[in-house]
Amino acid sequence: MNKTIEQIRAEEKDWEANEVAQFLKKQAERKKEFFTLGDIPVKRTYTAADLENTPVEDIGLPGRYPFTRGPYPTMYRSRPWTMRQIAGFGTGEDTNVRFKFLIAQGQTGISTDFDMPTLMGYDSDHPMSEGEVGREGVAIDTLADMEALLDGIDLEKISVSLTINPTAWILLAMYIVLAEKRGYDLNKLSGTVQADILKEYMAQKEYIYPVAPSVRIVRDIITHCAKTMKRYNPINISGYHISEAGSSPLHEAAFTLANLIAYVEEVTKTGMHVDEFAPRLAFFFVCQADFFEEIAKFRALRRCYAKIMKERFGAKNPESMRLRFHCQTAAASLTKPQYMINVVRTGMQALAAVLGGCQSLHTNGYDEAFAIPTEDAMRMALRTQQIIAEETNVTQVIDPLGGSYFVESLTTEYENRIFEIIKEIDERGGAIKLMEEGWFQKHIADFAYETALRKQSGEKPVIGVNRFVDGTPDPEIHTHPYDKTTAERQIARTKRVRAGQDPKVMAALLEKLKAVAKDESQNIMPVTIELVRAGATMGDLVETLRTIWGTYRETPVY
Repeated sequence: MNKTIEQIRAEEKDWEANEVAQFLKKQAERKKEFFTLGDIPVKRTYTAADLENTPVEDIGLPGRYPFTRGPYPTMYRSRPWTMRQIAGFGTGEDTNVRFKFLIAQGQTGISTDFDMPTLMGYDSDHPMSEGEVGREGVAIDTLADMEALLDGIDLEKISVSLTINPTAWILLAMYIVLAEKRGYDLNKLSGTVQADILKEYMAQKEYIYPVAPSVRIVRDIITHCAKTMKRYNPINISGYHISEAGSSPLHEAAFTLANLIAYVEEVTKTGMHVDEFAPRLAFFFVCQADFFEEIAKFRALRRCYAKIMKERFGAKNPESMRLRFHCQTAAASLTKPQYMINVVRTGMQALAAVLGGCQSLHTNGYDEAFAIPTEDAMRMALRTQQIIAEETNVTQVIDPLGGSYFVESLTTEYENRIFEIIKEIDERGGAIKLMEEGWFQKHIADFAYETALRKQSGEKPVIGVNRFVDGTPDPEIHTHPYDKTTAERQIARTKRVRAGQDPKVMAALLEKLKAVAKDESQNIMPVTIELVRAGATMGDLVETLRTIWGTYRETPVY
């Protein structure tokens, strides 16, 4: 006979008064109160009584609304997540070698990091690019660079992720033109362009234009891909960078969904129904150190997303309600002292991401606190994923922690808190308005400051930094070298491409670009594709549009 909620609570109260009280007389608990990394209170134990406010239908089954237990009915029993180690340095040729190394090691998806000039829209020979060409990502100025980057890689067989934001539409155009030149069917291509510009204003601070035209570009990417690239994800709405800027896990989740709402509203204003584009929306989250909190966060995100798309935007297609996400282990958690224990940190975070139901995963290299990861570090990071997939058997059962009193209770707590934050954002005028006012930035900065103080005091343990520090020297580390010929080689190619441009064609296309930019009813992708095909550099497009839209300057938040 099942016990009632009242009976369970009475039993728990009796346990507290007797077994717990007697044991505490012998040995006190380490702290008076316990909290998750995100400052959510944690009880001593959880029972069925803690699930009283979690309807059974909200837990549900994998692949069925509200998708708490996973977006697909068989999950990893059909195939593992995509193992997508990120890479990017030097020229297109340099990174292509790393791509092929990782594919040979068993990687199943490509993820591309770009250097700072590419991210910010400067050609490699621009004065602002000096010293940064190919240093912390691959340098891409023209279609020729994209051709070198993806040389010998079958784009119909491997998905390609482009981690770029303010200039995302130009990189996507290069990818499209390259695919067309090779004769690929665009509807067979899979992958993602990150494109999420709102989180740049909130957290990462890589932006060029004011907010309105930047969001318009994202709108145009989404609508263009929905019509021409049926399997491609036109945006990766990203909580990762919000977290890496210092936010709490709760704010990472809630702020990302607030950005989702802003994008969906912009796209639906064009007359496109949510079911026409939502099935290809994708997300990118971090997996931090608090094991169960992260699992609950991912489960709550799926549930919240499903309810938002169905109840707020009227989605009818289940594909529009399935939150699919890429995950990366937390770069901010990596340390230089005792750096080899970063392997353990990454392994625990990767396991939480898998138990939380990620669709693709990047595991950080143990040496990333120093520089771009070496091949040895990337091999170790990839092997970490492969051990989880092949040796642990955690992939045999879908959502194996589903039904856990603690995990289900924390999932519901996250859902409730996420919707409380979204309600406040709505009441204050929406994500774009609050972002321009610095509301999000202040919340992120406040939590980052509090976390720094806790690390400094030792309240937040960091092994090797404020706990278990010893005088044993770390093994000598060999970091990824920067090739000093990179800028010279890259600039030479950019100048060759620029010299081959037809001045009349280029001038006419750039004028057409200006006209499209001034007319918000038009989509900017077709003319961008024309320009890329004609040999335009990234700087040609970015600087032309700067004359129309200007440059964004952030209002400081204190």
